Amino acid sequence: MVFRSSPVPSARALGEGVGQLGSKAAERPGDEPAARHGCGSAADDRSPDLSALTRDDKIDLVSGRGLWRTASLPRHHIRSVLMTDGTNGVRFVPAQIDDVGEQADLGAFLDTVDTARGETALLLGRSLPMTCFPSGATMGCSWDTALMYEVGRALAAECRLLGVQVLLGPGINLRRCPLAGRGFEYCSEDPVLTADMAAGLINGLQDHGVGASLKHLACNNSEVERTSMDSVVERRALHELYLYGFERAIARSDPWTVMTSYNRLNGVQTSADPWLLTDIVRKRWGYRGTVISDWHGIQDRPASLLAGNDLDMPQSDARKRRLRTALAEGRVPDAALDGACRNVLRLIERCDRAAAMPPLAADFDAHHALARKIAARSCVLLVNRDDLLPLTATCGHWLVIGSGAMEPRIQGVGSAGVNPRQCDIPLDMLRQTAGAGVQLSYHAGWADDGSIDPQRRQEALEMAARADTVLVFAGTPPDVSGENADRPDLALIPAHDDFIAALAGIHPRVVVVLTHPDAVILPWVGSVGAVISAGYAGQGFGGAIADILLGVENPSGKLPVTWPARLEDSPAFLGYPGEHGTHLYREGIFVGYRYFDARRITPLFPFGFGLSYTRFSYHGLRLDRSVLGRNQTLSISFTIRNDGPVYGREICQLYLGRPEAPRRAIPAHPRRALKSFACVALAPGESRVVDFVLTRRDFAYFDVVLDEWFVPEAVLSIEIGASSRDILLQTELTVAGDSALPRRLDLHTPPGIVMETPHAAAELTEWLAAETGAAPAEALAILDRCRTSFLGLHDTLSWSLGRELDEGALIQVLERINRENGIP
Repeated sequence: MVFRSSPVPSARALGEGVGQLGSKAAERPGDEPAARHGCGSAADDRSPDLSALTRDDKIDLVSGRGLWRTASLPRHHIRSVLMTDGTNGVRFVPAQIDDVGEQADLGAFLDTVDTARGETALLLGRSLPMTCFPSGATMGCSWDTALMYEVGRALAAECRLLGVQVLLGPGINLRRCPLAGRGFEYCSEDPVLTADMAAGLINGLQDHGVGASLKHLACNNSEVERTSMDSVVERRALHELYLYGFERAIARSDPWTVMTSYNRLNGVQTSADPWLLTDIVRKRWGYRGTVISDWHGIQDRPASLLAGNDLDMPQSDARKRRLRTALAEGRVPDAALDGACRNVLRLIERCDRAAAMPPLAADFDAHHALARKIAARSCVLLVNRDDLLPLTATCGHWLVIGSGAMEPRIQGVGSAGVNPRQCDIPLDMLRQTAGAGVQLSYHAGWADDGSIDPQRRQEALEMAARADTVLVFAGTPPDVSGENADRPDLALIPAHDDFIAALAGIHPRVVVVLTHPDAVILPWVGSVGAVISAGYAGQGFGGAIADILLGVENPSGKLPVTWPARLEDSPAFLGYPGEHGTHLYREGIFVGYRYFDARRITPLFPFGFGLSYTRFSYHGLRLDRSVLGRNQTLSISFTIRNDGPVYGREICQLYLGRPEAPRRAIPAHPRRALKSFACVALAPGESRVVDFVLTRRDFAYFDVVLDEWFVPEAVLSIEIGASSRDILLQTELTVAGDSALPRRLDLHTPPGIVMETPHAAAELTEWLAAETGAAPAEALAILDRCRTSFLGLHDTLSWSLGRELDEGALIQVLERINRENGIP
């Protein structure tokens, strides 16, 4: 393996160059994407020769240098890797990149991640202006993996302009509770949607020469005491939901790095958890990339290295000293250090290969157009009474209310913040798109702090009464949530709710545009004409919302989370955000729509919901088989048709449904679960056949006794819908189950279960006859009489015989039965 020294220009020098680019494309020839994994899959890498490196070299190699680089070893021709934040854009702060030392940037780092410090605009102003795409939660509303690939490619171009080799995203923690401060960064409450959208972005990045960092592994679902809180999650929910998104995304995109989270998971810090990082990530999933820590997320460096956390970021001389001491004392073997070094060197080699790829132009005009495009496709039309939208140029006089129309809130707060290169102002874009035929008036509505005095309120109401249509830009309170701070509730700014209700009382044509991080409660929703959820839509928000309102774009966004009618209905309500350092995930596998279905709760808006300006019909559901055998896949097809008057895009959703089971069915299963989806664009009158393929794994649940995925015998429902509550086609499928291993037997297993276990009746009859001197038929009769006991086998038999049986002898018999049944 050859390591080439490839100096990267200083960040300050790059910053000066970027400042002169304006909105023009960077002067770089060539734009062809590399072949998938053209920069190399970790599985293709050969083990590097570490013999020339000293122990100190190796310690440096697995530790950060400054805030954003790995260490370089010039005499070994090993160069550093440059990373930076970027879940919805590239956050590049030249001063932080160039300064070296563990203390140099600590204050800047804490300012960035601590929402309570405020001064958001000032902090963003220190970073170079780059394209600000919609937040992860907003892009999740598009359900468009191809569009995510385009975003990944654009991010790669901007990274390469700056010399950034690894972008620290995407974040894919499940949106378990709408209060979570970083929920705006993450895609969905469902692991399938989350993983597939993430894989699209990662492939777009890595196919064009920039590595991704899939984060935060795992169960970092609250900002409350996030570096010490223990997320306590039962194993089935962990595998089926919180880990499955990572597993599926890794399988579909092979991210160059995976980032551990700050929190503890079932009692162990994730960055130092050998079960998570070695047993699951490395052995079960087969991941061969590089595992890195979140910034200052490692509390015990020797333990984290032993667990499988390869790279400690950022620089910490104290953690390096502790690791050096542990190695010298033999508490950490050199073999563990060598393994981490190999994984870091694989990352460096991938970056070296990427440097040899054809140049990629950073066309900021094209990227802005892309930001506007995905913002429009991510808008979710929640309400449209009497087809109030789209508006037309004949609508006369429009009144626009709300400071968000002039100073839009386009993103969340924290390490995901991007200094936008430009920003479409909604009011300006409405004027431009509507043209001269519409008279537009504007009223700020409320003060910057969200308050409104009676005189301004009355003035706005009088203006509204004279307008033909009223457009209200409303949202959640600014800077009260984000990284390091959860939301206190699901409400909009109180003055916004009050004002919208008052407007709805005097005007039938009130349209509300919402900017928000996650689900919100809308007490006035039944009174207004239309509602659009825009989320945090990035720098193209103004143009996108004008396109949606005026019908230039047909809304096609669908909710990636369930919106509860009230906070108390949310699945995590009783246990969120934990207490005394422990956060119990009490809802188990029933997260999001799974919980609402199980409890038969009507949400405000269901998972997968979103309206359109056209109508779609679904027909002709077909399966390639009615019985799914072992080692078989299932092909599914149906036809969708655009029956409406305009071009539109529909998100077709495939669910695996289960007929209503007994309330206490064991094991429990969700009523339905998303298994795949497709984004279909159709002209009026056009139809198309949509195909899905499910594998055997799609029918499995995680059996905690077997510690493996298991497919039970079942009659299931294949369901096609426009949302989780709007199933339009369905048909039955019989699934042949896996051969189940019998349950492991011990002294406390109830006799009824024991006697149903293969080999048990014969073995126990023989043993009991020898133990008591009874005839075999009499011994079998004794065992049969014990079947109904709820006590364990040993206690039941002892009570039945009137004497204490030898525990050791019975254990030997039960262990022999276990071995005969293949149970270790």
